Amino acid sequence: MNGAFDDTGTSRTIPEIQDKIDAGDAVVLTATEISARIRAGEEIGFEDVDVVTTATRGIMSGTYAVLSFKVSEPDSFVRASEVLLNGVPAVVGPCPNERLGVLDLIVLGTAHSELNPDYGGGHLFREMVEGKTIKVDVTTSEGNRFSVETRLSEIPYAKLHATRHAFKNYRAFVNPGKEPINTIFHALPFEGEFKEMTFCGCGELNPIENDPGLETIGIGTRVLLNGADGFVTGAGTRSAPDNPNLTGFADMHDMLPEYMGGFVTSAGPEIINTWAVPIPILHEGMLENILKLDKEIPLKLVDLAGRIPLCEITYGDVWDNADLNIEYEPGKCINCKDCLVIEACPMGAVSREENGAVHRPEFCFNCGLCISRCRGEAFTANLGSVRCATGGCPRDIKVTLRQSDRARAIIAAEELKGKVLTGRFRLTEPVEKISWRG
Repeated sequence: MNGAFDDTGTSRTIPEIQDKIDAGDAVVLTATEISARIRAGEEIGFEDVDVVTTATRGIMSGTYAVLSFKVSEPDSFVRASEVLLNGVPAVVGPCPNERLGVLDLIVLGTAHSELNPDYGGGHLFREMVEGKTIKVDVTTSEGNRFSVETRLSEIPYAKLHATRHAFKNYRAFVNPGKEPINTIFHALPFEGEFKEMTFCGCGELNPIENDPGLETIGIGTRVLLNGADGFVTGAGTRSAPDNPNLTGFADMHDMLPEYMGGFVTSAGPEIINTWAVPIPILHEGMLENILKLDKEIPLKLVDLAGRIPLCEITYGDVWDNADLNIEYEPGKCINCKDCLVIEACPMGAVSREENGAVHRPEFCFNCGLCISRCRGEAFTANLGSVRCATGGCPRDIKVTLRQSDRARAIIAAEELKGKVLTGRFRLTEPVEKISWRG
């Protein structure tokens, strides 16, 4: 198939690609499909693909929600001074809504509940999207207090914003010290002396890894954020040309709860988000990154304490031959009185019933922590290990926790592909390129 509309056959525009999609002539592939073909020995040229759908799912701390909704009749109070949503503190404002009985709130994704140390903004946002009832505790400027209940369907304005999302992959971490460290990069205190490794990043699926020059990702690019149509608004905090990340937003009413959630770390609750991004292939040069495999994408292994680089591995070291999904065999559960998996699971995806542990895959992040915690070896998956020479000493370090869920990222990319092909998601040209100061 001729994948171009121009005379040279070596370049095309986003509107031209959208025209091909509308005509039913475009080839849209997921990043996983591209990689599978490369591994099978196929050669993929410019004419063989028009759009690649990419995705990433992981811990993305830079998240906040803006909410606006009614809590009382007008003139019931002057303004709110403090608000809790299921115990999670909100920033009141910026609009005071004086005497209107309406709240404008900003809720941080990393905010921790004042009632439950294992509940945070990520848990709250998912429960809102699930349609669950949310308790709202209001303290007014006059010092009065009252509570109401609401749900997302009763909140007319609910936007989720990203301040630093969809990083160009991330890092792997070890603790070289002797003492365990509480950190957002582990669900338990991080064991020292190189006993374990955690990492973040979906490797070859990652949106920016497929378009590191941000040729098609810019201000105004349409994406799926937690399954909802959203838009890129620019470069995120701590973003740089060689290591970019994105800001963006989407309407919470359109989001899917399975792409969201809270993740409890040893430093408190964190938040999970999922991005799916189309990469239109505008010219042959873009294929260089589109066709890269995990083994060609560097992953820097750093000292947890100071982010000091220790050695460089690749995403092939952590994803090649690894199992993406965690398997649970109930028959192997020995029904421990103190189940270490239930205690440690950062997603609350494992609970107890009379005959033993129950695993709920819809909540599972496939982090793999359960594998090292289960005494009965009822949870299984190959997380692998990496070999790294530090201080002249080669070490084999086992992976004990993944903070990216590649299995569900693959699903997100597949869903985006389906929407693109059926016209439910239309490609947009950036209104402006992303740039950096200084």
